Amino acid sequence: MMAQAPARDTVLSVEQVGVQFGGLIALSDLNFAVGEGEIVSLIGPNGAGKTTAFNVMTGFLDPTKGTVKYRGAELNGLKPHQIADLGLIRTFQRTSVFPRDTVYDNVLIGLHRQARNSLVEALLGLPRARASERAQRERATELVRWIGLEARADDLAGSLSYGEQRLVGVALALAAQPSMLLLDEPVSGMNASETHTFVQLIRDIRDRGVTILLVEHDMPMVMSVSDRIVVLNYGRIIAEGPPDTIRNDPAVIEAYLGKAAMRA
Repeated sequence: MMAQAPARDTVLSVEQVGVQFGGLIALSDLNFAVGEGEIVSLIGPNGAGKTTAFNVMTGFLDPTKGTVKYRGAELNGLKPHQIADLGLIRTFQRTSVFPRDTVYDNVLIGLHRQARNSLVEALLGLPRARASERAQRERATELVRWIGLEARADDLAGSLSYGEQRLVGVALALAAQPSMLLLDEPVSGMNASETHTFVQLIRDIRDRGVTILLVEHDMPMVMSVSDRIVVLNYGRIIAEGPPDTIRNDPAVIEAYLGKAAMRA
């Protein structure tokens, strides 16, 4: 008998979550969990409720009912920055780089936002502030190298391709030292080569100890990178499982109006 893989500790749990806007039900009894070290994709047709679910998990929207927990801590009622402080960090669909700053400076700005030094320490150039600045510069260099843009570190972020700007956005998220990363349509607008590079980056991020939940419409990418997939339609979960199971699930095929949409 083949040995079963050990169960993963639960990192994020979404428990019977519902969201209602007046008479519109955006999410209904959403119930799933993400285990330590998993790459899980949340997919579904347009309007299925994916971004709404992300907004609930990260404090941008309060659920009408249900509970979200991160490493056992209830997130209901917390502000986005409080959730981020717990290590649950998200990216957004739109790029958020500073186009007139270099790639390196964009990442350094992200690190400065995380700094704990006081303004007085920085202005006086106290040893603690100088040491922190050195550490931030070294970290910025490391992050630029990690996302594969070392050769473009001194280029203005506005001169990058859309896909490269998305990579800078991921570096900004990594600057916050997440233990779990929520990626909202990360390869939207990328070409095939950029998508391939990004898939390798996602795997590398996971291998360095960061759990990943992503929303994405690129089905070949989802099928190639995911350990498990959760499928939404009209605010409800209609399927959950590994890629091979999801690819052949009749309810999923019907939701996407044709099997071709699910081919890897």
